[in-house]
Amino acid sequence: MSFPLHPSLVNGITKGNPSFQGGVLKCKCSTSPVTVTLRSNVAHNHACGCSKCWKPEGALFSIVSVVPVDKLEVTANGDKLAVVDPSATILRHACTGCGVHLYGRIEKDHAFKGLDFVHTELSDEKGWQEPQFAGFVTSIIEQGFDARHIDDVRAQFESLGLESYDALNPPLMNAIAAFTAANEAKA
Repeated sequence: MSFPLHPSLVNGITKGNPSFQGGVLKCKCSTSPVTVTLRSNVAHNHACGCSKCWKPEGALFSIVSVVPVDKLEVTANGDKLAVVDPSATILRHACTGCGVHLYGRIEKDHAFKGLDFVHTELSDEKGWQEPQFAGFVTSIIEQGFDARHIDDVRAQFESLGLESYDALNPPLMNAIAAFTAANEAKA
């Protein structure tokens, strides 16, 4: 059984170019689109099943990655951006015209502060880092996906060469744990 994980995964995973230097993300508005320029490649690219990330119509997962904050610049129509949920840890800046999330930023003290979350599928350029894993897989159940088929989803990711996790991958979870431990030691 096959499920609509994400449009960019339909034909498998396209390997990125390690020397790729970035590009422009553009919202879906046909006129006056918001553009965001990334001056580096991304890292930790992954399929995300959480309920907060922007997903293309019909997709169960988003494809999201991070870039250093100083490598991201809103380059056109930034006045159309608004934070989706000001109480969230990741402040997702979405276009008020089409609803696409252009970037997410963490302002509070957090292991990932200094990194912006982005969706490279919003770019026409090729070479972005390919997805590395699938995270928050079981979160799609909370959004209405039939739990009886979650193993099929995991198998589909496995067939693409992606490990699936119910949180983030071990290196990212280690970073969060180390950050938490360091902050608790200070207290």
